[in-house]
Amino acid sequence: MKLPLIKHLVAFVEEHDEDYLVETLEVLEHTSEFGGLKDEEIDVLGELISNLYGALEVHKEIKAGKEKREALNAFMQRVQGSID
Repeated sequence: MKLPLIKHLVAFVEEHDEDYLVETLEVLEHTSEFGGLKDEEIDVLGELISNLYGALEVHKEIKAGKEKREALNAFMQRVQGSID
């Protein structure tokens, strides 16, 4: 996951609407089920999907009252904690 990209996507959601990200996720997940994809294409789709879900998680925390910076940092700490 890339924090700058997640931050950029959160800004998009704040400016527009989270439904755009939800619909994009539906398309990317459906695309990833296509059997003719190469491994590296699946990896790229997976990375995009992860960043989009991350942005939605951060946005959810911001809506719940957290500051953007705090929500981003908390999310990345959770991600890093799950990797360790």
